[in-house]
Amino acid sequence: MTDRLAAEWMRRADIVQLVEALGRDNARFVGGAVRDELLGLPVKDIDMATTLLPQDVIARLDDAGMRNVPTGIEHGTVTAVLPGGPVEITTLRHDVSTDGRRATVAFASEWRDDAARRDFTINALYADPESGEIFDFFGGLHDLRQRTVRFIGDARQRIREDHLRILRYFRFQARFGSQPADQEAEEACAELAATLKGLSRERIGMETMNLLGLAAPSPTLRRMAELGVLAVILPEADPEALTALVAAERSQGIAPDALRRLAALLPAQVPLAEQVASRFRLSGAQKKRLATAAARTDEPVEPRALAYRLGIEGALDRLLIAGADASSLDHWVIPQFPLKGGEIVGKGVGAGPEVARILRSVEDCWIAEGFPDKARVDALLDAELADRAA
Repeated sequence: MTDRLAAEWMRRADIVQLVEALGRDNARFVGGAVRDELLGLPVKDIDMATTLLPQDVIARLDDAGMRNVPTGIEHGTVTAVLPGGPVEITTLRHDVSTDGRRATVAFASEWRDDAARRDFTINALYADPESGEIFDFFGGLHDLRQRTVRFIGDARQRIREDHLRILRYFRFQARFGSQPADQEAEEACAELAATLKGLSRERIGMETMNLLGLAAPSPTLRRMAELGVLAVILPEADPEALTALVAAERSQGIAPDALRRLAALLPAQVPLAEQVASRFRLSGAQKKRLATAAARTDEPVEPRALAYRLGIEGALDRLLIAGADASSLDHWVIPQFPLKGGEIVGKGVGAGPEVARILRSVEDCWIAEGFPDKARVDALLDAELADRAA
C-alpha cells in the first residue's frame, strides 16, 4: 500500500472538470474512496471535502455548467451530478454540540478540525485531487496497514457524540479489522452499549443489516454477543446459527444475503420474526420473507417442491439455514401447473369445492412426481376421478 493515491477514477474527465471548477487548493477527496482505493478495493462512492462554503460550491458548479443538488445544504453538502456518478462535496465542519443522536455543526477552515470530527482514523484520510498526496492527521495510514479500526481521539467521547458509532465500529471491524481488535474501542463499546437504546429503531436496523450483508460477519457477531452489545439490539439472536448459514452459503457459492442471515439468527418463531421486522422497520415484503423463513421445520424437504410452494428465494432461505443442498434450484424455473378447474368441470364434476379439492390433490401428486408433463397430469386426473367414482 502506497502513501499516495493514484486512481483511475481521479483521471475521469468529469472528475477533472469538477476539481477545476472548485479549485485544486479548495478540495480534497476524503473518506471511503481514499480508504478503499489504498486497500485495492472497488470504489463505489466518491466524496470530497472543501474549504468553500456551500453557496460558493453551488456558484462555481453553476458557472462550470455542472448540474448540482443541495442534498444536505444545512450540513454543508452539495452533490455534483456527474456523468460517471454523483460526488458529494461537503464544506469543512466541526461539531458545536452533540447529544448521541445528532450533531450541531459549524463550518470550519482547517482540515484537521474536519478530520477530528470523523469516527475512525481510517476514514479521516484526505487526498490531493491532482498529486494524490495523502493527508493523515491521526495515524490512519498506519492503522490501515495494520487493519486496525480505531476511534479518533477518545473512543468514549466519539461514541457519546453519536451512539450509532458502536454499530459502525463493529461493521468496520467485520469489513476491515484484524485481530486482536483495538482494546480501547471494544471497552468503550461494551461500556456504552446501553446508549443504543436511545437511537431510532430504523437506524439500528439499517446498520445491523449493513453488517449482516458483509462477507464474514460471524466472528464480529460473536464478539458483539460477548461484549453485551448484541443483547441490546437483538437479544433473540444466536450467533452460532449465523456461522452455520455463512458456511452453507460459501460451500454452495451463494452470495451473502442480509435478510436471510437475520432469519438465521432468530429462532423459528413466526410472531417473533414479525416483531423483529417491525422493530427494524423492514418493508412489508421483507417482513413476509422473514416470517416465511421462521416457519421452517426440521423435517427434510425436496428443494424444488419447496421452491414451488414458497418461491426460489423463500426456498433458498429455508434450505441454507438448514444446511441443506440447494444446487437443484440453480437456474431452475418454477413450472406452471398445467391443469385448470374448467377441465375438471368438463369431465362431469359440478362446480364448487370439490373441484378445488381435486385440483389440489392432482397438484400434490404432480409435485411429488417432480413436475411431469401434461400427459401425466391428465392421467393423474383420470386416476383421481376414478377413485372418486369408486
